Amino acid sequence: MLDEKRMNRVLERLDTDQMLITDPFAIYYLTGRWIFAGERFLGLLIKKGKKPILYLNELFRFDEDLGVTKKMITDTDSVAELLKYDVDPNEALGVDKTLAARFLLPMIDGAIASKFINGSLAVDHTRAIKDEEEIALMRESSHINDLAMAEFKKLPKSGITEIEVANQMLDIYKKLGAETYSFSPIVAFGVNAADPHHMPDETVLHEGETVLFDVGCKYHGYCSDMTRTFFFKGTPTEEQMRIYYLVRQANEDAEAYVKPGVRLCDIDSKARDVITAGGYGKDFTHRLGHFIGIEDHEYGDVSQGFQDIVVPGNVFSIEPGIYHKETMGVRIEDLILVTEDGHEVLNHYSHELEIIE
Repeated sequence: MLDEKRMNRVLERLDTDQMLITDPFAIYYLTGRWIFAGERFLGLLIKKGKKPILYLNELFRFDEDLGVTKKMITDTDSVAELLKYDVDPNEALGVDKTLAARFLLPMIDGAIASKFINGSLAVDHTRAIKDEEEIALMRESSHINDLAMAEFKKLPKSGITEIEVANQMLDIYKKLGAETYSFSPIVAFGVNAADPHHMPDETVLHEGETVLFDVGCKYHGYCSDMTRTFFFKGTPTEEQMRIYYLVRQANEDAEAYVKPGVRLCDIDSKARDVITAGGYGKDFTHRLGHFIGIEDHEYGDVSQGFQDIVVPGNVFSIEPGIYHKETMGVRIEDLILVTEDGHEVLNHYSHELEIIE
């Protein structure tokens, strides 16, 4: 059902009185209904003081009342011509980043609005501030992820492959109450962990190697995301322990710094400075974190290039890493919620160095 509070928050951020939203995640955020139209047009027109209109292909009929006016379209209809009846031609029309050029260009040629502006940030900034319902779902999603990590660390055995481990994860998530993955799980043994986005393959696990799990699930549509790095049998080398504890300190120093009013780039610096001082600055090759919600990566970075101020309701990852391509990789990641007077770490799985026997 249409969430009018969320819609009005979007409209308040717009530089015009009307916007066409085509991103299915944003439409779900506003209406509570997942509709993935693929190549076909899907759009939600929101206007100040007017009932929203959902343009929906005949292929996706449903009787559910979403609190919007539904207008059905066919594969042969001109979307631009249909929109002419509802868009104010004397006002600018906000459009979002997912609107395909094959739909946008005829709208421009047909002059259905006085001009077209990028309204994506109005939606993105609204989604970046989670409400209480969203926060509750994200807490539970991360709780399930904590429980799952305790099960995942039992899976590695001598001779097992990364893909064999990964293939067992979804069943574990579902038994714990999750719906599905929030992204394809990363399982990386040994030097593969030095590739931040390594996808599990036929690599076999050997004693003395690191085992990195970067995993997340969905609970009622909301994502979790966490990374832990374990050591498989034996005592880690001096360098392995040094790298691990540097990454842990970087994670915890950055998390401790989070509160309303600080800049995202400065949170990144808190972690990056630790790793640089430890001599591995060149091996921390990515931003510190990303925003998350109904998508595993939403608008907003915890990076040197993002100077936005954090506000209560923001949820983002803190995931420093050291990736030494000849030897090993380590990453430790949590999700963190910005609260009115500080922060809450949504993950509770230990940061302690663990050896899998």
